[in-house]
Amino acid sequence: MLAALFPTVKFGLIGAGVVGRMRAQVLGSRLVAVADTDRAAAERIGVPAVTEYRRLLDDPRVDAIIVATPAPLHRDMVLHALGAGKHVLCEKPLATTVEACREIVSQAGDRVLAVGFNHRYFPCMQHLKRAVASGSLGDIQHVRALAGHRGVSEFRAEWMYRGDLSGGGVMMDIGLHMTDLIRWVAGEITEVFGVASGNVWKVPGSEDHATATMVTAGGVPVSYHATWGEWKGYRLVLEIYGSRGLTRAYYAPMANLDAPREGPRRWRLYPLLNVHERLFGWEATAKHAFAEEIGDFERAVRGEGWGALATATDGLRAVEIAAAVRGARACTSA
Repeated sequence: MLAALFPTVKFGLIGAGVVGRMRAQVLGSRLVAVADTDRAAAERIGVPAVTEYRRLLDDPRVDAIIVATPAPLHRDMVLHALGAGKHVLCEKPLATTVEACREIVSQAGDRVLAVGFNHRYFPCMQHLKRAVASGSLGDIQHVRALAGHRGVSEFRAEWMYRGDLSGGGVMMDIGLHMTDLIRWVAGEITEVFGVASGNVWKVPGSEDHATATMVTAGGVPVSYHATWGEWKGYRLVLEIYGSRGLTRAYYAPMANLDAPREGPRRWRLYPLLNVHERLFGWEATAKHAFAEEIGDFERAVRGEGWGALATATDGLRAVEIAAAVRGARACTSA
């Protein structure tokens, strides 16, 4: 009876790399097939494997496709999956150019098309979202955001950092997560003034620093900094300042700080999650977020709402904003 009321969404997975394997572990029995040009990698997932991804699109058992391949492949794979009538969850970025993202959005139709901005599901970011939504911070005054890690030495493959393949540098990497989080928590970004540089790693077409002042639709100023020169290691810091106080979300490790204008500060430290990550690596935190994200995706497919799931438009807007920062020019006085 329950199975009839809440039918299981069956998935096909394109990409058996690191992220694809984590997605497969979260999906369990909901995953019915996987495609990867590396047959051995696909077969290690433990479900029927093919080397040609279009075979998944012809499989009547598959309701939805997860695209977990290198970014340069996203556009064609997502468009083909949509054309086959499948729902799609695509890892970020949705595509490597603004034009390709717009093309994808225009083809979504009535299918669920989501983007894997899994950082929305980090408990610290969920707490920040609730704090803003509750009104406990009062009128939002300004936002500060930092996203960074140690840069090119952290990547497993060239496509992850080469601008001609990934569409850009740090703003298409960890900075894209932060851009999405700002929009999700503080509202739509309507103005961007910024500058990007590539003087550290010197990868053509890949900025390793980007700073910007953004303005939301509500007139809230945002200070944004994305960097591949965060020598302390992986950092996400998002602070929302209101007339009644501050809430900060921080990772890694996972933490929140609530600092009211009047009264004591309160910390949330998530000890179980942080110990789990210390023992089993960043993948443990990512899989926890993936599980929550997949749950929202399934509910969206069933028409039960999107929850925190990022839409295709969210994916497009993040890439548009990154392009706007790169396209900005400094204004100098006479």
